[in-house]
Amino acid sequence: MQLDFFPSRTLTLYLAKLFAARIAAMLFVLVLVLLMLDLLSTSGEILAVPGNGQGELLTYAGLRIPQLIARFMPYSVLLATLITLVTLNQNSEVIAMKAAGLSAHQVLAPLLLTAGLVSLASFGFNERVVTRATETLKAWDAVEYGPIPTESRVRTNIYLSDDGNILTAAYLAGTGEAIAMRKVTWYRRNADGMIVEQIAADSARYANPGWRLEGITRFSVQSAVTDKPRSLVVGEALTPDQIDLAKIDPDSEPFWTLTGSIAEFERAGRRTAELRAKWWHKISGPLSAFLMPLLGAVAAFGLARSGQLFVRAVIGMALGFAYFVVDNAALAMGSFGGYPPFLAAWAPFFLFLLIGETVLIRTEE
Repeated sequence: MQLDFFPSRTLTLYLAKLFAARIAAMLFVLVLVLLMLDLLSTSGEILAVPGNGQGELLTYAGLRIPQLIARFMPYSVLLATLITLVTLNQNSEVIAMKAAGLSAHQVLAPLLLTAGLVSLASFGFNERVVTRATETLKAWDAVEYGPIPTESRVRTNIYLSDDGNILTAAYLAGTGEAIAMRKVTWYRRNADGMIVEQIAADSARYANPGWRLEGITRFSVQSAVTDKPRSLVVGEALTPDQIDLAKIDPDSEPFWTLTGSIAEFERAGRRTAELRAKWWHKISGPLSAFLMPLLGAVAAFGLARSGQLFVRAVIGMALGFAYFVVDNAALAMGSFGGYPPFLAAWAPFFLFLLIGETVLIRTEE
């Protein structure tokens, strides 16, 4: 019986439904509160644009909600774990299950199964919904909440070097010779590396060769003179292929698309450690929800009337939040090459899986 993790179908369905309802409730509360706080800080910028109103606020909320769901789903699973297990403990249901011969792992098995299904659903949701919402929201933010861009393959905050000169763009969309840039700035440097000219432009398109700027304001540093030429061509050494590889946003690209983008970067001899870490984290991130019942399991056991139930719940919460801290720190280390990408994405998961199993076995099994 100890190796049969689901000895009772009725009990499995009861615990799974109880746990799933609490996950949905906690996720709803977290997303609602955080969305209200986000709107309080962002609504001023959105409404400052002429023509924007309630519709744009609802559009922003619709784009922001998928990001909040993806980010706080594991937290919701952790809080739901603690609430579910504390309630079961207080009502002596855990004692009844153990008296019936169930082990600690059998008590947790329905919760782990539910959390595993949540992880799979989170991965699919991230790939199909969150990446698209993130791409649209970043493009909208790059144009300061003006008309929402409709172009494909949008990238933001582009920085390119052309023989010492610098080309930056707040927004870039399209591929090949159809690339379009907005809010472009060109910094021309002399042989000593000093900026001698700054050109700000509303947009830039490929002129074969170079990039034709439009809506120009040019400032000469040496003479402190500002003028507005009708058009200029800069960056003749910058080709569309270089622009295509200028920047990849792993948060805006689905898993399989990011796989191809990383391969293109590697063929071009570019550094891919940060992208590889984010690529692995697209799997390990949603899977973190599976860990939460194991880390919060300490709240399920021990006598409720012993007065230590609150302490056990705090320990479970501390273990869960410690995982998120370590996970973010490891991912940051992997982004600048401190850890190998695979280790940065997976080491926290396996470390806390081992910690959770150790605590469970030493205290309850």
